[in-house]
Amino acid sequence: MRDLSGIVKAYDIRGVVGEQLDAEVVRDFGAAFARLVGGPAVVIGHDMRDSSPGLAAAFADGVTRQGVDVISIGLASTDMLYFASGKLNLPGAMFTASHNPAKYNGIKLCRAGAAPVGQDSGLAQIRADVEAGVADASDVSPGSLSERDMLVEYAAYLRELVDLSSSRPLKVVVDAGNGMGGHTVPEVFAGLPIEVVPMYFELDGSFPNHEANPLDPKNIVDLQARVREEGADAGVAFDGDADRCFVVDERGEPVSPSAITALVAVRELAKDPGGTIIHNLITSHSVPEIVREHGGKPVRTRVGHSFIKEEMARTGAIFGGEHSAHYYFRDFWRADTGMLAALHVLAALGEQDGPLSALTADYARYAASGEVNSTVDDQAGRLAAIKAEFGARDGVELDELDGLTVSLPDGSWFNLRASNTEPLLRLNVEAADAASVAALRDEVLAIVRG
Repeated sequence: MRDLSGIVKAYDIRGVVGEQLDAEVVRDFGAAFARLVGGPAVVIGHDMRDSSPGLAAAFADGVTRQGVDVISIGLASTDMLYFASGKLNLPGAMFTASHNPAKYNGIKLCRAGAAPVGQDSGLAQIRADVEAGVADASDVSPGSLSERDMLVEYAAYLRELVDLSSSRPLKVVVDAGNGMGGHTVPEVFAGLPIEVVPMYFELDGSFPNHEANPLDPKNIVDLQARVREEGADAGVAFDGDADRCFVVDERGEPVSPSAITALVAVRELAKDPGGTIIHNLITSHSVPEIVREHGGKPVRTRVGHSFIKEEMARTGAIFGGEHSAHYYFRDFWRADTGMLAALHVLAALGEQDGPLSALTADYARYAASGEVNSTVDDQAGRLAAIKAEFGARDGVELDELDGLTVSLPDGSWFNLRASNTEPLLRLNVEAADAASVAALRDEVLAIVRG
């Protein structure tokens, strides 16, 4: 019996190609997924990694052997796959390892209408079926395989959701990181009053210029320099599968995902007054404050796209944002799309005359540490030590919705949570100013790493 515990994660399947992921096991994942979701068809997309077309084909083979048809959309960003799932009302599978190094690949799965598939919504069942072995369906004819290019439809749909026709002309540097943004940005931005300065648009799954993870500061250094060099109005960086976007202002300074969440929330609330906005527990406290100030209802949730999407469905939320630069839209089947968030930022910028730094300053009220990772063998023990230390102090509030959130009487707070995939504890700190952030961060790390 196979053991897939190393590759079936909380939200997706991910592993080293040739060692953990090969055509045989991926074919069985396809068969198990087809059994889970049933007919009539599954839509499949893949990124630019060398291994992706072959693995996608093996998955398709597993699906069709169960009597279910496959529609292949070929090269796609993850949010383009979600668009296809929503538009066609079909379950979907996206082959990507996002920002992970070239030797990795993975599968992101969704039900019809881009509904999430996580551990509690099908992934555990798929794992159990594959570990036990999945036989071909003997009582049905094999499904068919067809191809459909949905890039033009995807781009047109995004432009319908965000109107940039009245925007002033903008100059924007876009760093695709040799990922799927290089495929989607030219089509999405075509005809808009935006001069795109492209960086690393060549599709290359070996990521020759930098890791396609814009949340790591070292991976946006080139973008920051280019924005200043070009005198651009803004810079946008996408991760490998282009479902996340990261923004820098005209000075080359990063704009926090929390500020982007607040900005987009205000725009969505203007269209749907009184709407619900989802934010995960690591986003800045400025997000719920600003949502309330604009008549919206903020709802706090755990980290992770499955939780966000489920909460959006439960509450009818119009928008959701995460500290990791994932942005979710009711009008995009509650799925995450960095491209739509980028268009919102550029529309907001183009509707007024000031620079992006002035626009986003209104949405950034506090200082933050960003995510600080510590390799820890005994994650539970270190979390317990932090809880004991801070829980004994007067006026401190503890919250265990996701990891441990500690709120201090002066308004500062931190969250410490275990990684779902690695022996890491992830720390995020927010306070009134940078000095307070640094002091609290160092105090917590001394216990975590001690």
